[in-house]
Amino acid sequence: MKTIKSNPHYIVIFAFALSFLAGSCGNDNTKKDKTQKDVAKENTTNTALKKALTFYASFDQGVQADFALGDPQLYTVPSRKARDSAQVGIHKENISIAKDKGLKGDALLYTSNGKGYIYYTSKDNIAYNTNNWNGAVSFWLNLDPATDLEPGYCDPIQITDVSYNDASIWVDFTKDNPRDFRLGVIGDKTVWKKDTTVSDNDDQDFIKQLLPVSKPPFAKGTWTHILINFKSLNTEIGETSLYINGELKGKRENITDPFTWELDKSNIYLGLGYIGLMDELSIYNRNLTQKEITTLYTLENGVHTLLK
Repeated sequence: MKTIKSNPHYIVIFAFALSFLAGSCGNDNTKKDKTQKDVAKENTTNTALKKALTFYASFDQGVQADFALGDPQLYTVPSRKARDSAQVGIHKENISIAKDKGLKGDALLYTSNGKGYIYYTSKDNIAYNTNNWNGAVSFWLNLDPATDLEPGYCDPIQITDVSYNDASIWVDFTKDNPRDFRLGVIGDKTVWKKDTTVSDNDDQDFIKQLLPVSKPPFAKGTWTHILINFKSLNTEIGETSLYINGELKGKRENITDPFTWELDKSNIYLGLGYIGLMDELSIYNRNLTQKEITTLYTLENGVHTLLK
């Protein structure tokens, strides 16, 4: 029988090949494990957001909220004081549902600055608390403020029982170009208003409660995500922050003024002076983490993803 002598070079090469194959298999498993971990983290974040959700309107099937712990209906009134004349649905010629114009599906479209107001009620849709109030408000806007908006202040959203200057949460565009974008979290007017000789918009005690953003990244045909975060309101350590497209743009701490509501009179007003598109309005019962804010900004199918 012919004997084949072992070649040490072949043995080294063979051993190296086995090591390479084993390493490759190990790397594939590691990649799979990382992917599974990422999916698990994503599911955990989505579950946490769903648990915190109190209200969601996608505007894909009209204006009735897709999810609401309170009243899901949208109302129209000719003025804030005309509550008895409130009508269910949109009853303003300048507001409609824009088919397939939304971030996902349909959107709410404002074509001019008309009289009257539309709103959802705050009760149970907002987790208002007289002792320790926490929450977050998320929505998307599509407009060019410089060319779309009419002269004057514009509040895409305003949550209050009275007005913008009294126990309210809102964002606005300032009245003149180039327009700043501002977050207002304003306590009871009877507490902060000291100088009655100046208008509120010129009052330094009012202005210091605002978080302004210069040159905000809004553009025609582009969707911009807005997230209002707040916690510990109605305590001595209240704070609020504003995020745009997932990035922190400003934070205010040590908010001590109280926020006193007649809850049955408080509403979530939409589109005060606004002209453009709005979509994916969602509200949460606590302030959100950076991870959760990033998740909201990047959800492939919008907040519908959380409801599955």
